[in-house]
Amino acid sequence: MTERNGLDPVALQVMTGALRAACDEMGAVLIRSAHSPNITERHDCSTALFDPVGELIMQAEHIPVHLGSMPDAVAVIVGEDHREGDLWILNDPYRGGTHLPDITLISSVFERGELLGFAASRAHHADIGGPTPGGMPALSVTLDEEGVVIPPTRADDAVLSGLADQMRNPEQRLADLRAQRAANLTGIRRLRRLAQSQGADLLRTATREILDYAERRTRAALEAIPDGESSAEDLLEGTDGDIPLRLRATISGDSLELDFDGSADQVAGNLNCPLSVTKAACFYAVRVVCDPDAPPSAGAWRPVTVRAPEGSLLNARSPAAVVGGNVETSSRVADLVFEALAAFAPVGANGQGTMNNLTLSGEDWTYYETIGGGQGACPDADGPSAGHVAMSNTLNTPIEALETDFPVLVRELSIRRGSGGGGRHRGGDGIVRDLEALEPMRYTLIGERRRHSPQGRDGGRPGAAGRDLLNGRPIRAKGEGTLAPGDRLRIETPGGGGFGSGSNS
Repeated sequence: MTERNGLDPVALQVMTGALRAACDEMGAVLIRSAHSPNITERHDCSTALFDPVGELIMQAEHIPVHLGSMPDAVAVIVGEDHREGDLWILNDPYRGGTHLPDITLISSVFERGELLGFAASRAHHADIGGPTPGGMPALSVTLDEEGVVIPPTRADDAVLSGLADQMRNPEQRLADLRAQRAANLTGIRRLRRLAQSQGADLLRTATREILDYAERRTRAALEAIPDGESSAEDLLEGTDGDIPLRLRATISGDSLELDFDGSADQVAGNLNCPLSVTKAACFYAVRVVCDPDAPPSAGAWRPVTVRAPEGSLLNARSPAAVVGGNVETSSRVADLVFEALAAFAPVGANGQGTMNNLTLSGEDWTYYETIGGGQGACPDADGPSAGHVAMSNTLNTPIEALETDFPVLVRELSIRRGSGGGGRHRGGDGIVRDLEALEPMRYTLIGERRRHSPQGRDGGRPGAAGRDLLNGRPIRAKGEGTLAPGDRLRIETPGGGGFGSGSNS
């Protein structure tokens, strides 16, 4: 045992492992209990544990944009009068959420009358009500156009049922909400068992030490980097033209400031971000560059300050629409942070920089998916092909599950050969996803990197831009429409940028 720490290194690692295992088990329960393919197949969900003051103790390694923003959801309810058995539900992006399809459930954890902390789960639901099936409209302007807004609300089964009734396919929505509640109950049991077997005092000490340990590791990584300032610029592809984003990164000693002053004001569209989403993208990128093996807890973020002017695209004011901001703008924020930090540390080329969001819907069904693409090459390796990149960490929906559950025929699912940028190390290739409608349906598409290719680094070539086609004709990457039986929607996702000049160029 050391003087500075309340636990010796072995005990600290044991408790870290126990808490991480609890979060992983929560995730497994959620995935195996849910009904929609979006959760059971794609694993578009996240789980985490928090201490009594709302700091993130530990998380399962699920969706970066969920996990980096979930602390803001817990912060909204942490000051309430909590009782054993409490369950809270919310999705309001301006009160701890991300975008409306991501619903968060938070449970208080008590042992012998003492509040130990909170268990939380977040899942992307296949529908959230509102005018557009799937809650992913391409052209929304206000939040109310994107679905049912749930403020922080105490919930029981009647409340969950009432909310599900406002959405399409309410039986499936309720089943997925109950799966989230089951995941939280698993977290409650595991946290209680730790308190019972190790003692509540030791659990409190362990959570404090985990946070402090993660902070020390991030500060050590930053301190090893020379002090300095760098900047980065990039563009989002708005429906009415490009939207500029700017970042200034400043490293001073063992701290980092990320300042987005100079980025565009919020827009009359849905690429706006609540600050929680902007912070999530920043924390993800900083963790990748500084210390990806540190315990995934809030301590790792203490040395990082994120600033974005209120009313800007990256700190939008309610009731601006945000559905595209969560999936697309967050990806561009991560790209910006990587670009700025490349001045200080080894960083790879741009990945595809988009989630290629596709929603299909019929009379009594809704299907949503994100489609992978190419990852950027690194200084010492080619980029992986056909994977979910950066802020997305989901799986694809297997062809068998897609064709079994929905009136869709998959005509092609392949690697988009040659779409990765050349260089000493090549960028990863994107994906071709070609779907044929078997009955009338509606589609919504939200994608990026169609006009501006993912860039290479250190002389590497850019990856190929993505493109979208309906019956062989190009269509807009942010748009909605209908498919008749026999119509084919083809999505070709971007490749990653190459790294370094060389024979593979």
